[in-house]
Amino acid sequence: MVFFAMSRRHPLQLLSTTDLVLEHERLHEEIDQLQRALTSHAVIDQAIGAVVAFGRIPPDDAWRVLREVSQRTNTKVRTVAEHVLKFAQGGALSDTELEELRRALDRHSAHFSAGRAGS
Repeated sequence: MVFFAMSRRHPLQLLSTTDLVLEHERLHEEIDQLQRALTSHAVIDQAIGAVVAFGRIPPDDAWRVLREVSQRTNTKVRTVAEHVLKFAQGGALSDTELEELRRALDRHSAHFSAGRAGS
């Protein structure tokens, strides 16, 4: 049996059953990747909100804080974000993450305060 597939590059391209199965698998993998990205983005956004509240800093600085903690602890940003959210809910951070979070907040809080004083 022969099937046609629509694409921008090849409007009518004959596809075998094998090609269709492979395309189906590729599309499912892409959907899985997009779902993981959306979940990851939501966790990071929530952690940014927590850091905004902790440090009383703008969201852009909160993002930088998460990124700095990630880099200094050699931990993925998403993982740092998950840990920060647990910490915000009464959980514990590792000593290393807590120390790096405090340092980054101190740097960015001072930067934000200096920026507001100059306004």
